[in-house]
Amino acid sequence: MAIGDDDLENRMSAKHHHRGIGSKGGDRTGFGPPPLVYSDLGGDASPQWTSWLVPMFVVANVAVFVVTMFVNNCPAHSHGPNRRCVAEFLGRLSFEPLRGNPLFGPSSRTLEKLGSLEWDRVVEKHQGWRLLTCIWLHAGVIHLAANMLSLVFIGVRLEQQFGFVRIGVIYLLSGIGGSILSSLFVRNSISVGASGALFGLLGSMLSELLTNWTIYSNKIAALLTLLFVIAINLAIGILPHVDNFAHVGGFLTGFLLGFVLLARPQFKWLARENMPQGRRLTSKYKPYQYLLWLLSLALLVLGFVMALVLLFKGEDGNDHCRWCRYLRCIPTSRWSCDDV
Repeated sequence: MAIGDDDLENRMSAKHHHRGIGSKGGDRTGFGPPPLVYSDLGGDASPQWTSWLVPMFVVANVAVFVVTMFVNNCPAHSHGPNRRCVAEFLGRLSFEPLRGNPLFGPSSRTLEKLGSLEWDRVVEKHQGWRLLTCIWLHAGVIHLAANMLSLVFIGVRLEQQFGFVRIGVIYLLSGIGGSILSSLFVRNSISVGASGALFGLLGSMLSELLTNWTIYSNKIAALLTLLFVIAINLAIGILPHVDNFAHVGGFLTGFLLGFVLLARPQFKWLARENMPQGRRLTSKYKPYQYLLWLLSLALLVLGFVMALVLLFKGEDGNDHCRWCRYLRCIPTSRWSCDDV
């Protein structure tokens, strides 16, 4: 039986009206579109991918942290009553004294040696590779655990929906985008962590929701929930010693990449074989999706080129944006931002 334009969308909308956004078997924890929407159409339907890249990212980050602690070798350089390592039973994997690192991790000197982000080394010593290596390093067990839990909760669902290639590209480019923006504005401290890449995944979730707006049933609830999660995480970044520029840079990169990589075809395109010959669509995507794709790609390329040029020319982003320093730290009666 042929399927008409209105019948198709109405039937799909009614069939999934009772399901939560991103739900699968009643699970309402995700934000991705309902997996069964496309699978019921058969033929060109998008597959439900098996997530393996995100777990590999988690394993890689944990392995790098173990190597970092091995290289750090706290017992070899910590002596005296006030310089005792934490968890000494771990041997050379033991943590630095809490006065030096309250996150249960290595010294800043070890992080610098292994590839942390530092403006002087990136620009003056031409070590641009640090823009990538810093996203695999973590300041401590607490830092690592928080990021990896977030990566699992966010990344697995996205990889299942869109595959490892697109999610891998978003993760890595968002991490680099966060590193570039951080280097433009932060000169007096080092930065490590996968937070920029994670914020990129959050940003891509938002743009994916917007560009695929018509396939959602509870779209307003999903949008408000996602905006709330993003706002809370960005607000945490204004605390001292949190690199919010990496968060913002990663988020903006992922947001633009989401429009480029995560657009879904129209329902009618997927069901075109069941439609009368004269009513078949000739366009896989809607016009606004093409427009968002083109605009986002242009902004992404322009933003990366301009930021890299300014960075390697030695420009200080704070000279061009006086208020931007408040994105990283807002002074209060409880703390100062002078050394941030």
